[in-house]
This record gives sequence, C-alpha cells and structure tokens, in this order.
Amino acid sequence: MIFGIGTDIIEVARVKRKLARTPGLKERLFTPQEITYCQSKRSSARHYAARFAAKEAFLKAMGIGWRDGFQFDQIEVIHDPLGKPEMKVHGKVQRFCREQGISGMQVSLAHLKDVAKAIVILEKSEPLKG
Repeated sequence: MIFGIGTDIIEVARVKRKLARTPGLKERLFTPQEITYCQSKRSSARHYAARFAAKEAFLKAMGIGWRDGFQFDQIEVIHDPLGKPEMKVHGKVQRFCREQGISGMQVSLAHLKDVAKAIVILEKSEPLKG
C-alpha cells in the first residue's frame, strides 16, 4: 500500500552555483558515499541535483516536509550492484519511517543537461487508518 508519493525537479545550474558558493553545503546536504559517487561522474552537478531532488521528493512523500529536525543528510541515495538507485534513511527520518510502518522506498532519478528530477514512493505494509 502506498504511504506517500513525492516528486521534485530542479535546475542543475542552481545546484552547481549553490554548492560552489556555500562552503560546507555539500557536506550538510549529502552523505560521504553520495559525495564520492557524484564526484566520480563527469558531470557531478547533474548527479548532485538528482539526489537533491530525491531528498525533496522523499520529504514530500513523508507528507510533513521540513519539520522536527529532519535533515537532508538523513536521506541517502545509494545504488544496488546493478546501478539501480535506492533510498537509505538515517536518524530522525529513519525513526519516522519505522514509527509510520514504512516498509519500502522506491526512487526514480532522471537528469538532462539543465534539469534533474526524482520521484519517490513510500510503501506501507499495513492499510492506512482513517
């Protein structure tokens, strides 16, 4: 059963500018594993932008947005051995998911030269009440 769906789209140049202008921002938004992955790519800004969009989409799927101290680096985009993107959560976001009975997370990423987008679906094994 679907708990929530979120989507986001962002301009790659905007992410590139923000990361270049703001010291420490990359480390506040992304995990060390995400940074390593993005930096290994020819167009790292596109990969950062896609991950940023995935984190925004995840918060939208949670249905509560930026409350209660949730942070971007608590939401991580990783890849399975075949390269499929997956979501991993930490800290307060992980506790929220556990409390809400979220049992699955699906993510789809896409990026072009100028834009990146993401769609996130959070799944719950039990029917929602109400």
